[in-house]
Amino acid sequence: MNESFLVDLNCDLGESYGAYQLGNDEAILPFVTSANIACGFHAGDPAVMKKTVRLALQHHVAIGAHPGLPDLVGFGRREMAVSPEEAFDMTVYQIGALASFVKVEGGMLHHVKPHGALYNMAAVTPALAEAIAEAVYQVNPELVLYGLAGSALIQAGQKLGLRVANEVFADRTYQPDGTLTSRRLPNALLTSPQEAIQQVVRMVKEGKVRSLPGSDVAIQADTVCIHGDGAHAVAFAQQISQVLQNEEVRIQAPQPQPTA
Repeated sequence: MNESFLVDLNCDLGESYGAYQLGNDEAILPFVTSANIACGFHAGDPAVMKKTVRLALQHHVAIGAHPGLPDLVGFGRREMAVSPEEAFDMTVYQIGALASFVKVEGGMLHHVKPHGALYNMAAVTPALAEAIAEAVYQVNPELVLYGLAGSALIQAGQKLGLRVANEVFADRTYQPDGTLTSRRLPNALLTSPQEAIQQVVRMVKEGKVRSLPGSDVAIQADTVCIHGDGAHAVAFAQQISQVLQNEEVRIQAPQPQPTA
């Protein structure tokens, strides 16, 4: 197997809340190598966090905190006018909540990946990106920071000396500047599993993605996000895992950055 082709498969999990059930976490965990677990602001609650952490540990999947904006009704996908200081505080708060469950269950927190609107805002707003990266660094400089490939968040993490993972998306379309097509626009999602898999293989092996207008964009793919709440999410996760292995791509979570 060619060791130059190495990628992580991550999935957003723990998104149920109270009586409301989202996704099929247990079924998808065998096919991913890292899990981003909601921390209660945009989704999840204490019971769901504990259960999801336990499931991830049982499947030997790297566990990450998935901090979002305090917007349960909008699932954290609506932008809010938060200051860098507020972004720092809510990131520290949510990492701490999940890290405590991980500790109680005998595991180690591996990474942090902002969710939804907070993720997209940090990708293009350096001040927010720096606040979030600083929050991660202050909590634990060994944590890996996941962010949109080539974004302001990745740059902020690198500046602090954090290990970063450039994230790409299996089922999202891209703009010529490397940003994701807004969910508010047509054609934001790839609905064909075959197209999504072809996009992932090309991003991993060639370092390129075809933008919506048709031009190729250079991209680094350290980790691939697979959404776990779709109707065919489990089958897709199984399929993409198998195709990558057939393409001689090793699937493994990013290794944490050791402290000096």
